[in-house]
Amino acid sequence: MVCSERLAGNFQRLSVIGAEAHGGITRLAFSDTDWEARAFVIRLMEQVGLRIRIDAFGNVIGRREGLNPAASVIMLGSHVDSVPNGGNYDGIVGVLGAIEVLQCLEDAQETYYHPIEVVVFMAEESSRFGVATLGSKVFCGKIKMNELDQFIDQQGIMLPEAMRRQGLTADKQAQAAYPGEIKAFLELHIEQGKVLETVGKQLGIVTGIAAPTRMRIVIEGQADHSGATPMNMRRDALTAAAEVILAVEALAEAAAKDGIVGTTGIIQAEPGVMNVIPGRVELGIDIRGTLPTVKQLVLRQLYEAIDRIKSRRQVAAAIKVLTDEVPVSLSAEMVEFLESVNDERGASARRMPSGAGHDAMHLAGFAHTGLVFIPCRAGISHNPAEWAELADIVAGTELLLAATRKLAQKEFGWKTAVGAK
Repeated sequence: MVCSERLAGNFQRLSVIGAEAHGGITRLAFSDTDWEARAFVIRLMEQVGLRIRIDAFGNVIGRREGLNPAASVIMLGSHVDSVPNGGNYDGIVGVLGAIEVLQCLEDAQETYYHPIEVVVFMAEESSRFGVATLGSKVFCGKIKMNELDQFIDQQGIMLPEAMRRQGLTADKQAQAAYPGEIKAFLELHIEQGKVLETVGKQLGIVTGIAAPTRMRIVIEGQADHSGATPMNMRRDALTAAAEVILAVEALAEAAAKDGIVGTTGIIQAEPGVMNVIPGRVELGIDIRGTLPTVKQLVLRQLYEAIDRIKSRRQVAAAIKVLTDEVPVSLSAEMVEFLESVNDERGASARRMPSGAGHDAMHLAGFAHTGLVFIPCRAGISHNPAEWAELADIVAGTELLLAATRKLAQKEFGWKTAVGAK
């Protein structure tokens, strides 16, 4: 039985790590506060009796042995790093919920055929190094250790150096990809949207995950005196950038019915003084959707719009794609399984897509993967006001517990292989 008091206590203790004076939480990837939260979670794992190992990237894996140690693994997990001034539920729900599942099994002294592991993925948020889900990408072999030098934070610190500062060797020759077979992966997460709250459902069974294309666009014009330069002689990088921003919005709105969203989250203008026409502007743009063909169409339309803006305003524009990920459909068999397990419990639930990316999207190519959402108040996330009700956290954790108990039995098997249609 899931213990709500124990869960609440763990959330409270974790909430002080990285807490800001005004109420937000900051645990940037590989920062001291991220490492403190990671250490707290490791202690919880050890208290449950899990055997801890750390991979070359710093991902934490806690293992509860099965009757057959060589059998494929049932895996649960998420992340503990945060955006700047974020909340204490994004990622944390999945980590503390997973540990609670293992605690319940330990309390009941239940043994299962399959080993069960809890994983804490490093650097899920893109806030520090500009690319999301780095830990799970390395875990799944999508990024090699010798490719980490390309990721640099705003202070000019390369990712391997940030790792070394926390005691990791960042060995470029190391093999960090998970070596074993995973029977199933489960992640519990706040929705980060308003759908569940709006329709009055306690749980969301996710069918697919949208994927982002993130790019950095540098627009170069001419910095000139704001008073002495006539309007028809200007090469204003900021007004050109404004048109690009509006193009992102217009194209995303036109494709909204197909699940496309577009955001310009970074605007840096130089020289940044009132009496000088901006000569250089850097934009950070995020386009995402659940349908690969539609997302690629929107991207092509955006590139065409930028070409027109360049020509009309006589500016240059350099586009660097930081990440271009493919939307993921989750195992239909896992979706049906989670629904059937939840039907036995009686919680209200609905199928739904995920507009946000998650570590689960990378595991989906290797194992039957399930992603379960719980509501967050007003859909707010990445914000100090981020909040999830304890009753919903408990309901999601109980679904994970019931699912894990079934999945970890020798008799339970999948009818189709991962990726089968």
